[in-house]
Amino acid sequence: MLITIPAVLSKQDVQQCRAHLDSADWEDGSKTAGPQSAEVKRNQQLSPTSDIAQTLSQFILQKLTTQPLFISAALPSRILPPMFNKYETEQTFGTHIDNAIRVNPLTQERLRTDLSMTLFLSEPEDYDGGELLVEDHYGTQTVKLPAGDLILYPSTSLHEVTPVTRGSRVSSFFWLQSMIRSDAHRSILFDLDQTIQSLSETIGTNAPETVRLTGIYHNLIRTWAET
Repeated sequence: MLITIPAVLSKQDVQQCRAHLDSADWEDGSKTAGPQSAEVKRNQQLSPTSDIAQTLSQFILQKLTTQPLFISAALPSRILPPMFNKYETEQTFGTHIDNAIRVNPLTQERLRTDLSMTLFLSEPEDYDGGELLVEDHYGTQTVKLPAGDLILYPSTSLHEVTPVTRGSRVSSFFWLQSMIRSDAHRSILFDLDQTIQSLSETIGTNAPETVRLTGIYHNLIRTWAET
């Protein structure tokens, strides 16, 4: 399940983030790559322990966790601090799959990666190439979103960033552990929650049908959730 979360950051928010990132000291992205991905990863990253990265990371998390659509789709338990990368001409990240376990660089806490996220910080017209390709049940999906929008997808998916041929692609990327481990179960809960919200608007929150579906939703979470 790929879900787009629009306008996580406003255009003004993006400008503020870019003002910091454009003057930051970037390092070789292969430093944080695993054995397999190191062979296909050619980009730049910001040190996650730098002051700029930590400040922007908290800012993004504050914005993201107020988004009802994100909460509905992800049902997050724990979220790793957002990291930042940049792709310039001929830089790319070939086909790979994210590590199943990530370590929080600030706390050393281990986290299971259920969902991966990319928050775009460059406008699509500012660079050529640099598309995020994600393989799912329906084939390969191509993602290139406006600055401030986020894509959420299962960390079990093979994915890549195509080579940038013009300009610069700046983004934030990070992972979360969901309360619901199964992507299939998360999809069911997301569809059910969206239906409940739609019914609440049309027939009311306290209508018998809405109340019954809400009960089913919470009972499924009770059945499937890991704490």
